[in-house]
Amino acid sequence: MPDTSFDLIVLGGGPGGYVAAIRAAQLGMKTAVVERENLGGICLNWGCIPTKALLRTSEINHLLHHLPEFGFAAGPVPGFDLAAVVKRSRAVAKQLSSGVAHLMRKNKITVFDGDGKLAGKNTLAVTKAGKPVATLQAPHIILATGARARQLPGLEADGKLIWTYRDAMVPPMMPKSLLVIGSGAIGIEFASFYRNMGAEVTVVEVLDRILPVEDAEISAFAHKAFEKQGMKILTSAAVKGAKKGAESVTVTVESAGKSQEITVDRVISAVGIVGNVENLGLDGTGVKVERTHVVIDGYCRTGEPGVYAIGDLAGPPWLAHKAMHEGVLCVEKIAGRNDVHPMDVRNIPGCTYCRPQIASVGLTEARAKEAGYEIRVGHFPFIGNGKAIAMGEAEGMVKTVFDAKTGELLGAHMIGAEVTELIQGYTIARTLEATETDLMHTIFPHPTISETMHEAVLDAYGQTLHF
Repeated sequence: MPDTSFDLIVLGGGPGGYVAAIRAAQLGMKTAVVERENLGGICLNWGCIPTKALLRTSEINHLLHHLPEFGFAAGPVPGFDLAAVVKRSRAVAKQLSSGVAHLMRKNKITVFDGDGKLAGKNTLAVTKAGKPVATLQAPHIILATGARARQLPGLEADGKLIWTYRDAMVPPMMPKSLLVIGSGAIGIEFASFYRNMGAEVTVVEVLDRILPVEDAEISAFAHKAFEKQGMKILTSAAVKGAKKGAESVTVTVESAGKSQEITVDRVISAVGIVGNVENLGLDGTGVKVERTHVVIDGYCRTGEPGVYAIGDLAGPPWLAHKAMHEGVLCVEKIAGRNDVHPMDVRNIPGCTYCRPQIASVGLTEARAKEAGYEIRVGHFPFIGNGKAIAMGEAEGMVKTVFDAKTGELLGAHMIGAEVTELIQGYTIARTLEATETDLMHTIFPHPTISETMHEAVLDAYGQTLHF
């Protein structure tokens, strides 16, 4: 029989959960992880990682259609094997999930396969298929059960005609036409993948612009770029119903008081997530739940002593790197370290891996104004960057927002090739509380796309050099 007494138990083996467990083990805690499905959670198995594998395939497909622009005397563009595309994506996910299992063994973390439920003070009961597995004891229990796709009434996913993100990752066939409900990161990434693979794509967004959490200028730039690619975008629009046929769906969309019917092969519903708070044994505890998410303080503590929550379960932003950071700071606080600071959500970068890519950190221009800042704003287009032009990726822009009084970088917003890699430069600047002077005096390598970041800083102060 395995040990059932631990210093720390983590319920959920996703990015936040497994990272919290590893950090706890590093700090000398006897640690257990309870996971009912796959180590790595949604991110590694059905989210961040496999979608990037799919999007890489769609990028290659796009390039294959533009080979003559790079000097290739290309014949007919080769077709693709959808089953092979999906198989590669699943193989990538499996490889990384297996890697997490290795990390658990390496760090001597005990893994229990099953569902976990609070069963009294410092106690977690583990079951599998309704049968008891173990009753675990620990003075500290971290809830990291994640979240799932939110379902729209009347538009519930059926796995055949109406898909969630999970269904959209393993399509049995390539739809000729597709309607995506919701234009957040998940919706736009799938819209981009399927459009670049040749499907006719329509995006429906209830708000007045796509990618609503991004800066308005970035949203507008993306809107134009997607329409240029042939994507149809309907904003300030709501899906009011769907009629299913044998192999198609007719969706009713209302916008500006008018109604239209759109018939497509498949529908992807990407309208947000809900926390997995059910069956966790929260009744009778001090854990508070608001809008399906567990309420925590700056150190991930709930209202119940010894119980913590991290990641998607604990609310937005719903990002794997946010969950990982919460896992580390939560464990380090439990361990009694005095150098732990609550997370500043303004320093969490957000990335969307569509084409062109989108990335941001900090306040948008509108948010900065709402917060009462006097601001300076800089821009720099990719068309002014030598590396971007040489790569054939001249579609893009960088925008910076500074506090006019102090020079603090309040926010940075980017759209274009590889900006999901570049954004970390601004994130470090935010973390180090860099000013415009620090960034101006930083030497950026040439020729690189990162030079656009430097120029966008210079532009905020009227000193741009190359545009």
